[in-house]
Amino acid sequence: MKRHLALALIAVAAVLAAAGFWIFGTDRKPVVVAAPVPAAVPVVAATVTGKDVPIYLRGIGTVIAYNTDVVRSQIQGQIVKIAFTEGQAVKAGDLLAQIDPRPYEAQIEQLTANRDRDQAQLANAEANLTRYNKLGDKGYATPQLIETQTAQVAQLKAAVKADQAQIDQANVQLSYTRLTSAIPGITGVRQIDVGNVIHPTDPNGLVVVTQIEPISLLFTLPQTDLPMIQQYAAKGTLKVIAYSQDNKVKLDEGKLLLVNNEIAGTTGTVQLKAEFPNHEHRLWPGQLVNARLLLETRKDALTVAGSAVQQGPNGSYVYVVSADQTVVLRPVHVAQISDGQALIDQGLKSGDVVVIDGQYRLTEGSRVHELHGKAAREADLQSAVQDAIP
Repeated sequence: MKRHLALALIAVAAVLAAAGFWIFGTDRKPVVVAAPVPAAVPVVAATVTGKDVPIYLRGIGTVIAYNTDVVRSQIQGQIVKIAFTEGQAVKAGDLLAQIDPRPYEAQIEQLTANRDRDQAQLANAEANLTRYNKLGDKGYATPQLIETQTAQVAQLKAAVKADQAQIDQANVQLSYTRLTSAIPGITGVRQIDVGNVIHPTDPNGLVVVTQIEPISLLFTLPQTDLPMIQQYAAKGTLKVIAYSQDNKVKLDEGKLLLVNNEIAGTTGTVQLKAEFPNHEHRLWPGQLVNARLLLETRKDALTVAGSAVQQGPNGSYVYVVSADQTVVLRPVHVAQISDGQALIDQGLKSGDVVVIDGQYRLTEGSRVHELHGKAAREADLQSAVQDAIP
């Protein structure tokens, strides 16, 4: 029994010695646990390309009619005919309404009769003067008689001229019975009906005709843009493009006519006027539109989707994807963002790949996984996408 106890003690001592050697041994190396590799962030990326990019100045403007004509009567009379329909397109000289012409026609007939009477008396007086002159040559008529007859002829000639002037004036009055359009345009709401008497003093007249081909646009830009506008306008006529208020519909293209000769002190803006052909009648008087003044077109300019550009405390930046699928934060200068495309004039070169969606999870050096095709189209990686940068 003592022998078995001794063997057990020896075994326990051996186990304890081996454990101490394993724990406190000088040759033991610590176990190193490998850090987990961060997962790649899914992003949508695009390549920076070079193309021709138009440079615009943008403003808000109001469409105004090229000409506006309130058709009024110059005489008083009863309307006997309306020759247009509301909203009708008319040409210059088209008949719009007819005033009863009979009183003026009767007046012309009376004046014509007076003229004919005076012409007959003039012919008789001239015949008498001829006879008196012959008698005077023979000594049978006194000089006084000849002078009197000469004066009577002159008086009747003057009467005939006066009669003709009255007839001409009456014909002018008769022409006023035809109310015509002075300009080509579109008629508005009719202000008087058939059978009513129209007066020259009627404030609304017969109808308003507005000329919309061509048509004008008044818009404003900040006064800080004025030197640039003057610089490019000196090189030639500048193009102006009109868009709908939501910038989705291009309405027409025109040209800049005028930069106003003063700056509005209250708003610090300068007013500009443009002219549009408006053949399709997409521009209408009183309409609010967005105006784009084209200054130049830059050749082979670098562009990328506007959503790629982010704003930081030091300005604009983008994430550029490197060859090892990590991203680098790159400061950039944005000249403009138009139609969702950002024009970059500093910070990028053609061929760079930039992240356009998914930036909110990225930091300098993050690994990324680019999505392509259907996956890229269906990706919703960023809750807010920047549409434009002023």
